[in-house]
Amino acid sequence: MGVLIISIAVILVGAYIWYASIVTKKNKAKESLSSIDVQLRKRSNLIPNILKIAKKFMEHEKALLTEVTELRAKVDADYDADDVAAVQEHLEAAGSLGGAMGKIMVAVEDYPELKSDQTMLQAQRTYNEVEEQIAAARRFYNASVTSLNNSIEIFPGNLLAGYAGVRGPMPFYEADEASRAPVDAGKYL
Repeated sequence: MGVLIISIAVILVGAYIWYASIVTKKNKAKESLSSIDVQLRKRSNLIPNILKIAKKFMEHEKALLTEVTELRAKVDADYDADDVAAVQEHLEAAGSLGGAMGKIMVAVEDYPELKSDQTMLQAQRTYNEVEEQIAAARRFYNASVTSLNNSIEIFPGNLLAGYAGVRGPMPFYEADEASRAPVDAGKYL
């Protein structure tokens, strides 16, 4: 009888420790998602200045400028960090915005007056710094998500995840398709 009570106590303590671990990892993933949002906010605050400068010169790029404006609004919209689908949608919009901004930065090369504009050069440098910070935040987030997802997919975490408020594996923040595409050197030579 004593062995049974000790066994049950050990199982309960082990389950509690695993549960606490899941909650801790969930909160770490949400913290890292918040770090990404801080960097995305920096980028969003910089975008109107870049668009205002670019608009003066890039008359043939109106569709791209409009796309960036619409994607920026999507990224800036509130979402529920506990809703896996909402997080996925938010991260996809952020990736698409990054890709569209990359297109603008490449398009700047086609406009010599814009390419030499000091305000635009400073905006590009600042934008590149923010993109580096987003990449660092993305790495931190993806590491946190890996840890959380592993803990909820391994027994007994798969049984305890719902009790810990985790509704499914968190999505990774992956590069958009444009970022993964091979670079066509012919465009630059």
